Amino acid sequence: MTLKEIRSEYHIQLDDIYDFNEVESFFYMLIEQYFQLPKYSIALEPDKVISGPDQTIMLEALEELKSQKPIQYILGNTEFFGLHFKLNKDVLIPRPETEELVTWVLEECQGMNLKILDVGTGSGCIAIVLAKNLPEAQISGLDISRRAIGLATENASINDVGVRFFQTDILLSETLSEEIMDKEFDIIVSNPPYVLNSEKKEMRLNVLDNEPHSALFVDDDRALLFYNGIIEFAKKALKVNGSLYFEINEKFGQEICNLLKENKYSDIQLKQDIYGKDRMIRAIKS
Repeated sequence: MTLKEIRSEYHIQLDDIYDFNEVESFFYMLIEQYFQLPKYSIALEPDKVISGPDQTIMLEALEELKSQKPIQYILGNTEFFGLHFKLNKDVLIPRPETEELVTWVLEECQGMNLKILDVGTGSGCIAIVLAKNLPEAQISGLDISRRAIGLATENASINDVGVRFFQTDILLSETLSEEIMDKEFDIIVSNPPYVLNSEKKEMRLNVLDNEPHSALFVDDDRALLFYNGIIEFAKKALKVNGSLYFEINEKFGQEICNLLKENKYSDIQLKQDIYGKDRMIRAIKS
């Protein structure tokens, strides 16, 4: 098949599932990664033949897209904050709203020599971007998943930053190493699981069928489970006047603010994302 024919086949089979421009984007991302062909190559060489294993890999990717597997998992990588990250089924795909959270942290921390911890690091995207942009800072990340820690470590190497990663459960204080507990962090940042199980019915199949549920969902009757756990952990691990930054479910902004007030935090700020949804909170430990 020629490039033009494969592109046409993508539209024939995918335009009923995705927007036309999305299908275009998928096709060009795939030929760039698999064959190092730039977008303009189809204009210059529309009749370039893709055959054998190369054709097979494009048609296999087409089948995966038909099943609504996210393009990031098909490619095995994504970009976040301008950096390259490897991905697999053990970690979430980084979201634009998390870039907003990272931007907020960076705006308030430039030029400062800080100790920062990313709780629930996943692919390591938050910790690694902070390390890349705050070269004087000491950055650590933790996650309950050993596989996620392995991938985050690999991503730190890819992006040439030094981040210490720890495999542990933030909800079980007895599993936290002395190395973590003795650091006294200036900042703790987290994008914990916050989507309610009851909200699954509102989500797209490409998320439900592919991304790790343990990193996304919480029981409806324990919606603030991880916020409570991190605040409890921060009683020992966060310095006085240190900052907590959270990404949140828009439904619980005020409840999390109240939780922070109850735990003697001050200067609590609830911030909306670009879509006008309550999405981030920053608070200072008194």
